[in-house]
Parts: sequence; structure tokens; C-alpha cells
Amino acid sequence: MSEYSAGRSGFPPAYLDRVGSSFTDFLATAAPDLLPGRRPVPQLPVGDITPHGTTIVALSYDGGVLMGGDRRATMGNLISSRDIEKVYPADTWSVIGIAGAAGIAIEMVRLYQVELEHYEKIEGLTLSLDGKANRLAQMIRGNLGAALQGLAVVPLFAGFDLDAAPGSAPGRIFSYDVTGGNYEERGYSAVGSGSLFARGSLKKTWRPNLSAEVATRSLVEALYDAADDDSATGGPDPVRRLYPIVYRVDAEGAVRLTDDEVAAVASDITDERAAADGQG
Repeated sequence: MSEYSAGRSGFPPAYLDRVGSSFTDFLATAAPDLLPGRRPVPQLPVGDITPHGTTIVALSYDGGVLMGGDRRATMGNLISSRDIEKVYPADTWSVIGIAGAAGIAIEMVRLYQVELEHYEKIEGLTLSLDGKANRLAQMIRGNLGAALQGLAVVPLFAGFDLDAAPGSAPGRIFSYDVTGGNYEERGYSAVGSGSLFARGSLKKTWRPNLSAEVATRSLVEALYDAADDDSATGGPDPVRRLYPIVYRVDAEGAVRLTDDEVAAVASDITDERAAADGQG
């Protein structure tokens, strides 16, 4: 008797027996080879021959949180992509940005999106923001073997806390390390090769309770400063109409800013810098 005929209605038992609300746990039982962390680990470091995403920035503001990322992916000293997308909605109330091995990172994001949707369908409610952050940490921890061979994935996670206490900031940011360590950040954070320069920029422009408009300017300027000093971070490209991907998450949910909105902010920054250098 085949495994498919063994279960009720012609499905294998794993598809019918509820063992939990985690899609990742279900996949580990039904098809473990589909999990990124269950695949054979390369025997030699291969980081230099795979595309890598670079700089992601997040900051809180009065009413929520913003996350943005540049559009460049690199492979060693080469630009492997000029228009990669590194920031995605995780669900209605949260976003995730990827830095590290791009292929594995994008696959992890897609699995994470299904993980959150599966939990909501099984339990009938949305996972808490802390729960979402912890689920992502578990997935990163499962990729540790590949990370040690140069295929690390280090995302940035942020969201609107539906359970935030009155008077507290609803926008929260979480960073990670390659072992799955989970750290809540206060105010702002950045990951990727240009994160050092982005943090330096945010340190000067961020302050508590910024308006959404001012916070957007601070985020785009941080990515601009990162691109100015880090060759792996791409700056605004008006010729190709390529601008950072920026998401805003507030009480209305996660919304992606249009390219025209981001382009207007980037144009103001470049015009001001040109004028300051005596070129305007």
C-alpha cells in the first residue's frame, strides 16, 4: 500500500494530522528536502561565487516603522544585479529585508511568508510580533551549516505591534546574527555591507517621534550615504529609474511606497548635496 493510499481521502497522514501550527514543522515531516537547512552543505566556501544582497535600513517613527533597501546585488567584485528587490511584506503587519546570499534569502522569505499565513489559518488569529520574530530566528538557525560556508542570510525584521501598550511605540525592529540570535533594536537599525555608513547617517538624522515624511527622508538619505562609501550598495539611478524599495507599516498595514514617491525624496537629497558642493 502506498503512502498516499494509507491516509484518509487519498492523502498521506502528514497532510491530515494536525501536529502544530508551524508550516516549517509540517514541511520537515512531509518533505524535509524542501527546507533550505536540510540540503547538503557545500564542502568548500562558495560565498564569492553567489549573488549577495547588501544594505537594509529600518527605523521607527510616530505611528509605525519604515524599512528600505537598495537595489544592488554583488558577486565578489562584480555587480550581479542592479534591480534586485530585498524588502518584502512578511504579512499584513510586518516586513522583512534580506542581506546575504540572495538565492537562499529569497527562498527563506517565501517560506516565512507561508509560515505566517499557515499559522493564521490554523489558529484563526495573527501571531504576535514577538512570535513572528522568534519564528524567523528558528529558520535562520537552520541555515547555520550553509552560513559557515559563506552562504549566510542575515535579515532585518520590523512590524507594527498590534499588542503595544498605550503610549508605547508600536513600530518595532529586530536584527539577527547567523546563529539565529534575535535582538530587538531601539529606534533604527541597518544590516549588510553598507550598514556601518547607514547607521552613521541615521545617528545624526533620527530622533523619536519623527513624522512619516521626515522618517522617509532619513531612511533614503541613510541608503544614499551607504552607497556613497560602500561599493556593494547601489545609489539612486535616475537613468534606469531604479530607486530604493521602501515599505511603511502602520495601523493600516504594510504599504510599499511608489517609485515616484521615493524618487522625489532621492531627488531632493541629490539636489541639496549638489548645491552644498557648489554644483547646483
